Amino acid sequence: MDRETRIAWLVDHYHRPRHRGALPDADARVPGGNPGCGDIITMYLKAEPGADRVAAVGFEGVGCTLSQAAASILAERVNRDHPSFEEILSLPPEQTIDLLGRDIAEARPGCALLALGTLKAAVKTVEMNRKLRAAGHTDEQIRELRQAIAEQGKATGVVVGEGAEEAALSNDRLTERLERS
Repeated sequence: MDRETRIAWLVDHYHRPRHRGALPDADARVPGGNPGCGDIITMYLKAEPGADRVAAVGFEGVGCTLSQAAASILAERVNRDHPSFEEILSLPPEQTIDLLGRDIAEARPGCALLALGTLKAAVKTVEMNRKLRAAGHTDEQIRELRQAIAEQGKATGVVVGEGAEEAALSNDRLTERLERS
């Protein structure tokens, strides 16, 4: 696909996103944020009962054309292919960069890869929740553990999980203040 066609494809996904919206029966709802530019993606994942396979995904988000188009493209492909958890977790970032267009995505890899990283976190959340429930933990205990893990991840610059929306929004507020001064 040439550059012009690829840009048109990305813009189409941005204006007409596929699989946008919450899944009310999702097994995981995982927010991801890119504090560098304020993008927010929340991935919803429904697993096939009793299987390590994706039944459906949906997403919500705000941000730049690239981050939102990438989320739409990823959701479209996952809902078409219903990959296993292992397939999702083994997806290399380079494959997404190539799909979106290396010349476009390499300039803003945090935006291009936010949805993929958030989807991987959703898969890990479902896997972890299943293991913790099997070990006898309550939903409240699981929620507290996820919050602790999210705190550890804030140092990476891309925030996934509890606190992602706040991190991205706090960056927007900081940027607004800097622009006013």
